[in-house]
Amino acid sequence: MKTTQRFAYSALIAVMLTGLGACSSMSSQDKSTAVGAGVGAVGGAALTGGSTVGTIGGAAVGGIIGHEVGD
Repeated sequence: MKTTQRFAYSALIAVMLTGLGACSSMSSQDKSTAVGAGVGAVGGAALTGGSTVGTIGGAAVGGIIGHEVGD
């Protein structure tokens, strides 16, 4: 069991580092859109008890707001 958990943790770290490296060439507005979508997805999931529609809706609204707020 510990081997599986260790592998999953390592895979998660690798994916996160790869994702962060991909953001280096993004414009400020693109970064704001991505952050807005992420925050919106978490907020939508929290408000709807984890429903898929709430998560996607939150991500869409958050992405739009992030895009408009971004420089």
